[in-house]
Amino acid sequence: MGGMAKNKSHDGAGPSQRQLRVGELIRRALSEVLARGDVHDPELNRMSITVGEVRTSPDLKIATAYVLPLGGAGKDEVLKLLGRNKGELRHAINKKLALKHSPDLRFQLDMTFDQMDDTRRMLNQDAVRRDTES
Repeated sequence: MGGMAKNKSHDGAGPSQRQLRVGELIRRALSEVLARGDVHDPELNRMSITVGEVRTSPDLKIATAYVLPLGGAGKDEVLKLLGRNKGELRHAINKKLALKHSPDLRFQLDMTFDQMDDTRRMLNQDAVRRDTES
């Protein structure tokens, strides 16, 4: 064999069903915690934050949440506030989900909304519209 056997979950085919399922559970729980203002930080509770997606590492020990403040204002501030409250957010999510291991939370800006806006703008340009309608 000589090490040719491939482990199915690590062949670069993307996240496993388990990763996707846990990521979505964490996304919903985090969204709910943020919406209800369960964290004791008035600055964070003042912000309306969309959690677009949560991706977990294969071992489920790290969960990266892709977030965006409503309207896109305060992008830099939102990452700082979420980072500052990471422990409390992790605790609140774990209480809701009762996961065997509470994952370490990481936060990144969700740029897919910006990309959708860019795509929409591009598709609305006259030359592109002519090409796509013909």
